[in-house]
Amino acid sequence: MALNRDPHVLVVGGSDSSGGAGIARDIETISSIGLRTCLAVTAVTVQTHQSVTAVHHMQPGLVADQMRAALRANSVSAIKIGMLSTGRVIAAVAAVLRENPRIPAVLDPVLASSSGRQLLEPGAVGVLKRDLMPLCRLVTPNLVELAILTDSDLAVDDDDALRQGERLLAAGPQALLIKGGHTTGPRSTDVLLSSGQESIRFDVPRLAGSMRGTGCMLASAIAAHLAGEKSLEESVSEGKRLIFEKISKAGSDSR
Repeated sequence: MALNRDPHVLVVGGSDSSGGAGIARDIETISSIGLRTCLAVTAVTVQTHQSVTAVHHMQPGLVADQMRAALRANSVSAIKIGMLSTGRVIAAVAAVLRENPRIPAVLDPVLASSSGRQLLEPGAVGVLKRDLMPLCRLVTPNLVELAILTDSDLAVDDDDALRQGERLLAAGPQALLIKGGHTTGPRSTDVLLSSGQESIRFDVPRLAGSMRGTGCMLASAIAAHLAGEKSLEESVSEGKRLIFEKISKAGSDSR
């Protein structure tokens, strides 16, 4: 079959049987921006909106083979990476990224479900930081993930989060987006850190509503805009705006 030249985002991540997060959210988000997706499934989960009851991991070679097949079949302009589950899967994904260094990759470091179930084996955090993060154009941790990745206590304020972010940035990612959705207060602020550059803040009103899968959605939206050849700053800004609109709509629909 000839190469499909429509721009695609390759989504690498786990399935969520409830449809609330994972690759279901990724496809929905990327499609809303007008791009197509291709897939490499890393794990199959059994879950509702309240809990995860089972996780079945794909073999690392199968994950890498899916990625390479997707890249052969389509014109992939960006890669979005979510749930990876094991160190061996992380190493397999990193190997494919090294083969394709010109394609920007956005990593949402999924460490646990919203209900608290661990989705990445504890020993794999070091592999994630050493082997995968340096290959990524952007890594998008929330404050809980940032604390785990830097082996720190949860940040108590913006300055503490920035210190943790600078420490993680030194571990190799090209850029880091610290997500502020888990904080309190009237504003929700994400901070973009890049080596050798001033930090950039993305600030919106904090909404009363909430929805699952916003981390997946934000990283997917950023990857889709990078695929459209927008700058990193513009891609983050557009992604943040999309999530704000979706949460606003979800809140108004529930009333």
